[in-house]
Amino acid sequence: MDRFRRFDDAYYQRFYEDPKTRVMSTDDHDALSNFIFAFIQFNQLEVKSVLDVGAGVAHWKYWLERQHPSVKYTGTEVSIAMCKKHGLQQKDIARWRDRKKHDLIVCQGVLQYLPDPDVAPAVANIAAMSKGLLYLEITTRQDLRENCDLERTDQDIFVRNGSYYRGILNKHFINIGAGLWWTKERPGPFYELEIAPSAK
Repeated sequence: MDRFRRFDDAYYQRFYEDPKTRVMSTDDHDALSNFIFAFIQFNQLEVKSVLDVGAGVAHWKYWLERQHPSVKYTGTEVSIAMCKKHGLQQKDIARWRDRKKHDLIVCQGVLQYLPDPDVAPAVANIAAMSKGLLYLEITTRQDLRENCDLERTDQDIFVRNGSYYRGILNKHFINIGAGLWWTKERPGPFYELEIAPSAK
């Protein structure tokens, strides 16, 4: 995994740990986690296992330990430093697929770091391990232009249009909004207008 050597302690210190430069605080992450689990509760979905792809500083691991200790957590990461520090499994999602399936898969800030040939295999691997819900966060060209704080956001990524990712994701998932996707392998408990038209 030499191509991932840039994800060292300094990278995570800058973008995830230093209050002056981090892109997301623990409080920000808690708000996101609360939102996703409120959505899960509202839709009466069962979540017994979570797979965190590209877990980084393991926000999800520690939040689940506090809020949902009965949920089985699996965290993967390419960074050797973060794996050692937070007890994660060193895996490259473009080349790894577990036989286990998970009720919730989280993939934040990962796909924009993969070269074009790796994106579709990564999404296919995620889909193969999904029992239902996926939360996905990707920085796109439009985000860099309109949404991101460029002083805090890592711009050393593959800059792509959102349509590129949608084209790949729509093969495996339906878009239910706010970064949430549902596997096409199972019917979901969603009304027609809760699903993005492009996903149908």
